Formats: sequence, C-alpha cells, structure tokens
Amino acid sequence: MTVFDVQAPALIKVVAADLKKQGIEQPSWACFVKTGQHKERAPENEDWFFERLASVLYRVYKQGPLGTESLRSYYGGKKRRGVKKPVFRKASGKIVRVCLQQLEKQGLIKKSKKGRVITGKGQAYLNRKAKEAGEMAKRLEREKAVHKEEKHGEKTEEEKKVEEALKKQEKEVRDKEKAREEEKKKEKKKEEKKKGERAEN
Repeated sequence: MTVFDVQAPALIKVVAADLKKQGIEQPSWACFVKTGQHKERAPENEDWFFERLASVLYRVYKQGPLGTESLRSYYGGKKRRGVKKPVFRKASGKIVRVCLQQLEKQGLIKKSKKGRVITGKGQAYLNRKAKEAGEMAKRLEREKAVHKEEKHGEKTEEEKKVEEALKKQEKEVRDKEKAREEEKKKEKKKEEKKKGERAEN
C-alpha cells in the first residue's frame, strides 16, 4: 500500500501524530499566531502545527519540487472585506519556512534547484504510514459495520408493540377464516343430509 492508496486526511492525521511523538517542538508563537491574512482567528486545534508539517510533507511528495511561494498559495484563501468582494491572500510564509526547515532536519525532504523534494527516507516513511492509515481505516469500517448490524438487529419498544399488534391482528383474521370454513362445512353437511332425507321420501 502506497500514499496514493489512502485518503489524504487519514494519512496526514497519522503522520502528524507520529511527528509529535518524535519530539518535534512546535514554535512558541504557534498557540496564538494566525496561519494567514485571510484567517480571522488563530487555529482552535492545539496540534495544528504538526498537521501542517504532515500536510507540507505530503504536498512535497505529490507535487515536488516545491518552493515557499507555491506552498503559500496552496494554503492561502479568500480574505473577507465586509461589503467589498473577498480577495485572495497567501498563507504565512514564516510557518511554511519553519515547516520545511523542520522536515529538512528530520531528513524527510531536501533542497534542489527548483525547490524542496522528497528524500528516499521521506518516501519510505510516508509509504509506511500510508499502510498504517489504510489498516486503521479498514478497522474503523469493520467496527462501523458491526455497530450498524447490532443497531439494526435491536428493536425499540414501539417497534415491538407494533409487531405484537400486527401478530394479534393476523391471528384474529386466521381465526375468523377458520370459523367461516367450519360453518361452511356444517352447512354443507346439513344440505347433504336434507337431500338424503328427500331422496328416501
């Protein structure tokens, strides 16, 4: 299983969690800085820096070589200006540069003439994490399927009452049909008996 066989969000989450475990420290300003001019507030997710690290690594792997400006454009967005039309603004260059430097220190990417490219170590690392993300996704799908079956198998009190009422109605209908058949048989026997008496007379 390779990077292209799993969904990007799942892979990025796995890689971000692993990079955090490796002891990479996020900058002191990460708790209050905005990721770009187009954002109104700082990220609410405490681990956003590690997710951005993982996302930059994934982006370099797929589209490298990449430079700071191309990554700024990718992570940019529209800035709201009240009644005026929104305008596009690039993401913070400082954050992108720090992410590239951190990944370079880990040996996952390297510099080239046209920008950063993935290294052999980085490629093997992402493929390994892609396999973990794929296994995790399959496990979650199995758990969801089991939970769905269990939920589908369980009946609510209302469903049980409705089912009992339907069974009762069906039983009453069967009993009525049975009683009608018995009456028809009795009437048929009476008619046969009368015919026999008439024939004797």
